Amino acid sequence: MFKPDLLSGHKILVTGGGTGLGKSMSEAYAAHGAEVVIWGRRGAVLEETAAEIREKTGGTVSDMAVDIRNAGAIDEAMQAIFDAGPLTGLVNNAAGNFISRTEDLSANAFNAIASIVAHGTFNTTVAAGKRWIAGGHKGNIISIVTTWVWTGGPFTVPSAMSKAGINAMTQSLAVEWGPKGIRANAIAPGPFPTKGAWERLMPAPLAAKTGAGTGAGSIPLRRMGEHQELANLALFLMSDQCEYLTGACIPIDGGQWLASGGNFHALTNLDGGDWDMINAAIRSTNAADRAQRTA
Repeated sequence: MFKPDLLSGHKILVTGGGTGLGKSMSEAYAAHGAEVVIWGRRGAVLEETAAEIREKTGGTVSDMAVDIRNAGAIDEAMQAIFDAGPLTGLVNNAAGNFISRTEDLSANAFNAIASIVAHGTFNTTVAAGKRWIAGGHKGNIISIVTTWVWTGGPFTVPSAMSKAGINAMTQSLAVEWGPKGIRANAIAPGPFPTKGAWERLMPAPLAAKTGAGTGAGSIPLRRMGEHQELANLALFLMSDQCEYLTGACIPIDGGQWLASGGNFHALTNLDGGDWDMINAAIRSTNAADRAQRTA
């Protein structure tokens, strides 16, 4: 639906671009003429993704291992990007999340999510924004949030709070930075299953017990989203044909949040034993990931 050279001349940074929706958006940008930079914590995964996208699209894709929990690392990496030529676009996609009863959360558990989603997104946005402003460049920011910014997120409170803050940042910067030629919008995806996120948010034992994650009965369009569908929206928002749109948060969830809230409210029916099972499944998934990273 888009011309192959839609993003010719664009240079776009995608945080969390090594896997999942970040990878899908990065591939779409590269396939439509953009120079793409992907950030993430796992260098080997980023290198593999960048090579895969280059082979599939013939585009220009580079990778940088950056932990966005570290403001100094963000600024240093952003300067390296701008030294080679300014960005035209930024996609704040990096995130973290897990389900938990809120009364079980420690301060460290909250910070584990907020340091990536809230602090990391803010620091990355400012690192790009101040360079755009200083250089007199136009800029385009897309932040990936969730429909929880409107409904709240029971059992995902740190993420819901952080994502709501990003939505507020998006609206605020659309006004503050608009006169400087910088646009800011947000996308609120619904169910687009990705391996890592899906296993943490919906461990297999929980999916089997509740039926969640196994069907699309709560979605009016009666199906999960396809990655290409979200990538199409991200392409449109990043294109020059969309320059009058700013300050928007666009849901792409098949109507789920309108029909059911789009969150984990059904988990209020679980008991203590169920939560013990969930916590054990999440710990097992995290341990497997750590073993893979150190292998």
